[in-house]
Amino acid sequence: MCVTEVPAQYFTVEEANAILPEIDVLMDRLQFHRSRMIKLRREIVQLLELKESDIGGSVASSLVSDFIAIERLMNQIRSHGCLIKDLNTGLVDFLSKRDGREVYLCWRYGEPRIDFYHELHTGFKNRQQI
Repeated sequence: MCVTEVPAQYFTVEEANAILPEIDVLMDRLQFHRSRMIKLRREIVQLLELKESDIGGSVASSLVSDFIAIERLMNQIRSHGCLIKDLNTGLVDFLSKRDGREVYLCWRYGEPRIDFYHELHTGFKNRQQI
C-alpha cells in the first residue's frame, strides 16, 4: 500500500471533534470494504483449491477493487493529519499536547466523540478520560 506522509499536526479536542464527522464517514466506508474483503477472501481460497477455477474472474476483480478503495480511504483519513492505528477496530489517533507533553487523542469507530487520550508510548488499553 502507498502511504502518504503528512507532517505532524497538533489537534485540540475541539479541532479533532470538528473533523470527526468526516473521519467517521470515511471509516464507515473503510469498514464496508474491509468486511467485503473478508467475505471475498473466503471465496478466493475456495477458488484456489479448485484446479479448473477462474482465478482472474469477478471475485479477484472485486478483491482488487476493495484493496484500492481501502488504500484511497486510508490516505484520505491520513490527509487530515490523523493516524490510523488499527483498521480492524477503527482506531484513529490525533496528535495533541496535554500539560506540555505530546499525547494522542484516541477515537474508535462508533464512538460519538473523542473522550479519551493516551501517551505516545502506550495504546488503547491505557486510554484515559479527557
